[in-house]
Amino acid sequence: MKRTGFVIAAVLGGLFGTCVGTSRAAPQTGATLAAHVCSACHGPQGNSATSAFPKLAAQGVGYIEKELHDFQSGKRVSAIMQAMAAPLTPAEIRSVAHYFSRQTIAPGFANPKLVALGQRIFRGGLPHQGVPACMACHGPAGMGNEPARYPRLAGQWSAYLYRQLQDFAHGRRKNSPHGMMNYVASHLTPAQMKAVASYLEGLH
Repeated sequence: MKRTGFVIAAVLGGLFGTCVGTSRAAPQTGATLAAHVCSACHGPQGNSATSAFPKLAAQGVGYIEKELHDFQSGKRVSAIMQAMAAPLTPAEIRSVAHYFSRQTIAPGFANPKLVALGQRIFRGGLPHQGVPACMACHGPAGMGNEPARYPRLAGQWSAYLYRQLQDFAHGRRKNSPHGMMNYVASHLTPAQMKAVASYLEGLH
């Protein structure tokens, strides 16, 4: 952990020593930030190598901005991401968000055994459990809602989505608008979470 913190500090110090403090981000800032700060975990074009880290490619600009600001404020908790986001100016956050939004997400794959249940939850919800249809907020194809800053879920790692649902359900993540995701996730069983997460990974 000490070595990780040292590496993060070194990278941030070298990069932000020259670009933080400018009032307007240069056109290449997003690509530079992605290459020097984000790529180790999220991949150079926003396609992470493992489900330990989310894919950022093709994600909405507004959602990426919101999450980075939430990491800065501590509204969303992650020791690594809070350290990464802390030095960023609003212009730099917007630049890196635009960069990732323009990248192409690598396709994912759904477990055929989970597709039927996952699709049912995503498209119709589970009224008897008080769970609304996921597509009401995230769109019929899982592409998100940019004006509302609701994230794209299509193609995202199912294991990552499952962990987020678990975190929302147990209150470890609390930055959903009006606690919507905390409510929804707390009304899903682990099996239902895995099913809808798998279905979403398979959407293109």
